[in-house]
Amino acid sequence: MVLCSLWQLRLSPVKLAELHADLKIQERDELNWKKLKAEGLDEDGVKEARLAHSLSVILAKYGLDGKKDAQLLSGNSLGDSAQDDRLEDPRLEKLWHKAKTSGKFSSEELDKLWREFLHHKEKVHEYNVLLDTLSRTEEIHENVISPSDLSQVKGEVLHSKHAELKDKLRSINQGLDRLRKVSHQGYGPETEFEEPRVIDLWDLAKSANFTEKELESFREELKHFEAKIEKHNHYQKQLEISHQKLRHVESVGDREHVSRSKEKYAVLEEKTKELGYKVKKHLQDLSSRVSRARHNEL
Repeated sequence: MVLCSLWQLRLSPVKLAELHADLKIQERDELNWKKLKAEGLDEDGVKEARLAHSLSVILAKYGLDGKKDAQLLSGNSLGDSAQDDRLEDPRLEKLWHKAKTSGKFSSEELDKLWREFLHHKEKVHEYNVLLDTLSRTEEIHENVISPSDLSQVKGEVLHSKHAELKDKLRSINQGLDRLRKVSHQGYGPETEFEEPRVIDLWDLAKSANFTEKELESFREELKHFEAKIEKHNHYQKQLEISHQKLRHVESVGDREHVSRSKEKYAVLEEKTKELGYKVKKHLQDLSSRVSRARHNEL
């Protein structure tokens, strides 16, 4: 209950819904792990250690790990047309300014490009969170004397997280190259997807070890995924608007009006959480498929 009240105080409604979705996926993974453990399928404890690390990353991502990290807490991952968020990287700020003043983009294209910049900023933040969490885990691993079998488990988990870091860094570098190209040249007629996460997946899929038929099937699934994201984005915006209206009504409205506004907000909040979970789960599944295909290639 204490944690819930902290989230209410520190997180925007959209970020609170995102946290809810992340924790729901964590809970699902933990339930699956408990079933495996009951069947004696995680005797080495690797999956348990990965779950513990995953929870640490979630807490750090939302600034709930006791460290001061306000990034992404008060904001909205969508970005709005006002484009008043800070990119916090001089290279990105310079690219964005160049694109904004180039005359090569319509207002709709600028909104789309801004979402790509914010997505890149969030990827860098997630990489830094993972790097910091991994560094702290390694410090504990080095300072604690463990039985040899437990030490081996920790080593395997650290190895898998280093591989994840490497993949994230590659994705960040590819994303920066793409932002440079689009900022200078504009959007070409060949642009297939609009949503940054889908663009990332499609770029990775094209260089993975998929057959032509598998790649076409993946492309179709990405179209469905993008439609799901767009629906989620719509509900996120409506939730933010509803939250602002509720705050206004609470300050000036009568009790009945406040009650109706709270009911409407609660319905939107629940729908946003539900869609957020579905989007994150679908993203997790698609990312795993691409990752397996890429590693099979190696």
